[in-house]
Amino acid sequence: MGFCFGVRRAIEILEKAAVEHGRLETLGPAVHNQRVIAKLAGMGIRVAESLADLQGDIIAISSHGAHPKVLEEIETRRLRLIDTTCPIVHSAQMAAKGLAEADFSVIVFGDAHHPEVKGILGWAGERGMAVLDEQAIAEFDRLPHKLGLLSQTTQSSDRFARFAKKLIDLVIAQGSELRLINTICDVTRKRQMAALKLAGNVDLMVVVGGRNSANTQRLAEICSTTGVETHLVEEAGEIEPGWLQFHHHIGVTAGASTPDEAINEVILALENLTRDR
Repeated sequence: MGFCFGVRRAIEILEKAAVEHGRLETLGPAVHNQRVIAKLAGMGIRVAESLADLQGDIIAISSHGAHPKVLEEIETRRLRLIDTTCPIVHSAQMAAKGLAEADFSVIVFGDAHHPEVKGILGWAGERGMAVLDEQAIAEFDRLPHKLGLLSQTTQSSDRFARFAKKLIDLVIAQGSELRLINTICDVTRKRQMAALKLAGNVDLMVVVGGRNSANTQRLAEICSTTGVETHLVEEAGEIEPGWLQFHHHIGVTAGASTPDEAINEVILALENLTRDR
């Protein structure tokens, strides 16, 4: 539970930059957790919603990465760049770029509105599209002759596998070429499997993390598939005592951008509620 390598690395880079430069800005939230953003703000790190919103000349790219056109504009404007892109996300970007340069059309299995996916699509140029719905495959009248498939790094491994299998069937039927690159973060996959196993052995799951965090949402979805009652909370104050009624085994998991203190506070709150019953 708690910070993954990519998030911890990004925060360490930003904290070091704040000490060195005093004030700086991130292009969008550094990570999808309000508690972390508030802590960074206290160190002088402001969130800029766009390059047009900049107040200074030091800009940090979040762990989700960025569209290459954004990086080009930063260079054109001679801004000082601090790049905290997760290395695993960077690998996905380079995979998309390599596929596009080899004349492959690129499908990214992910949320088209998520900043990571927007960035990956940018590296595919005009040859990329994002898809999450497995039914979308059936809507293809004719697949491109050369097709590449990769995933948003925080997607469910099972959902990606199901999507890939359906696409493989269609590719074989139409005689197209498919190149599949598994870009799901291995830490994300292992956490999902651990959460799934835990959910199968309890009668209540509490998932701790930001509601706008893709990997946290995925953990909640995966736990729910077991049929266990699942609640996503950002902080301990959101826990409702009524959740614990008739439940005797409680599981806790947390997203990759959730700070340790938030997790510990939730566990302490649950322990206090069970003790008072």
